[in-house]
Amino acid sequence: MRTLFHIWLSPQCRKIRLQLAAKALDFEMTVEKVWDRRPEFLAINPAGSVPVLVEPDGRVIAGHNAIAEYIEEVYPEPSLIGADPGARAEVRRLVGWFDEKFGQEVTENLVNEKIMKRFLGMGEPNSSAIRAGLTNIHHHLDYLTWLIERRKWLAGDDFSLADIAAAAHLSAVDYLGDVPWDDHEAAKEWYMKVKSRPAFRPLLADSIPGCPPPKHYADLDF
Repeated sequence: MRTLFHIWLSPQCRKIRLQLAAKALDFEMTVEKVWDRRPEFLAINPAGSVPVLVEPDGRVIAGHNAIAEYIEEVYPEPSLIGADPGARAEVRRLVGWFDEKFGQEVTENLVNEKIMKRFLGMGEPNSSAIRAGLTNIHHHLDYLTWLIERRKWLAGDDFSLADIAAAAHLSAVDYLGDVPWDDHEAAKEWYMKVKSRPAFRPLLADSIPGCPPPKHYADLDF
């Protein structure tokens, strides 16, 4: 069986979960507490990070970008990367935007401060970082709105890895109840479309012991 080593609220892990599900690829998930530095896990990924995908034949692919590209090459249907070089470039640009810029300006300031610090024993959340994340998310939702007012999906006419990456980050932040959906109605409507897709349903069932999501998290209509 294909196995994905992951952490529940890691957007990069969620991106791969959504990509695998969108391609109807069977897989099982194993939560890897990377802070434990398990020798068995370090043996397959010396970087000690997740996600890591282990294929049924034992092949190991580590790192979310490498895994995403691997999946698209080995399991090309349905395509989530675009039909031509220009489309693929735009999908990759937006995946990078959410995994890097949104990740640094929003996800790290909210998810990492509120949740990951607790697991890593890194002390109390930084209130300044949290305030920055809550401010920055408005700018990103404005940009997301600008995109979807001009396109059917974020990168163009087709649902793509760009939508998956954006939804992976927003779903992690939404688990904390920190996405100001009511201030960004167009972004909210796009997210409703994404989370109504069958591939998204397993994420909506996530519940971390001691840290349940808000009631609207699993509600397809908010």
